[in-house]
Amino acid sequence: MVANFGLPSLLAQAQQVVSNAQVAAMVEALRQAAPQTGTSDDGLYSQWQVKPETLKAWSKYCLKRELTPIQFENSPVTARSVVSCITRRELNNQFRATSNNETKAVYGVACWWMTGNYIGCDRGFTAAYVQKVVAFYQQQRAIPVEAPSASPTVSPR
Repeated sequence: MVANFGLPSLLAQAQQVVSNAQVAAMVEALRQAAPQTGTSDDGLYSQWQVKPETLKAWSKYCLKRELTPIQFENSPVTARSVVSCITRRELNNQFRATSNNETKAVYGVACWWMTGNYIGCDRGFTAAYVQKVVAFYQQQRAIPVEAPSASPTVSPR
């Protein structure tokens, strides 16, 4: 009988899912770093400044139905839900691609968010944007997550 102790750890790595805290930090970092054009009709929607063709594909993927730009813009809860769904998908992909290197994964997602590519954001505007996202992400991750309050335990009599 041959035992393979490496296989379970490889399977665990391949199936790793990012935590809710990591997704929330990334979503908030993307929101904080979103370019502000100063124009209300700039063709970008929500606090994340998403293009209409992008949000249609994302909403179809996440909600199984397409949203209009106005629906996306007018519902911050729905917008955050869609952005969180896409962010989770992309973070998972990048964690796998970077052998679970959190900083590289965040860099890859930020670059993808701006350009559609995971690499190539090492100069100019995109480099500055990616660095902002990484910095905001690190700030968010440094904030302690509150544990759910424990309910008082009642012992049986």
